[in-house]
Amino acid sequence: MDRIWDRDTEFTTVREIFEELSAQRDIAYTTVMSTMDNLHRKGWLARERAGKAYRYWPTLTREEHSARLMLEALGSGGRSDLVLSHFVDRISPEESAGLRAALRRLTARRTPEE
Repeated sequence: MDRIWDRDTEFTTVREIFEELSAQRDIAYTTVMSTMDNLHRKGWLARERAGKAYRYWPTLTREEHSARLMLEALGSGGRSDLVLSHFVDRISPEESAGLRAALRRLTARRTPEE
């Protein structure tokens, strides 16, 4: 998914991902094709036919995917307030400041104007 998220284009093909990967390591075209097909079947990628091939694009941004993972962790790791506290305790001061700023923005958006 990182290869797809890191691309500057809206769509990508198996061939394009294969060419990127094969420049760095020995990999079969069919391996890339079956991996992208599996990601499509799992709902991570959408696709449409373009001639004989498919064009693929992610169904979620990297950030949306990360948010889902965090929600899963909060929902399955015991008390969510304690899980979140342990998480915040382990991040850098810069990341903590970024989270506080994001919370302020979200709170301001949710608070109805009087």
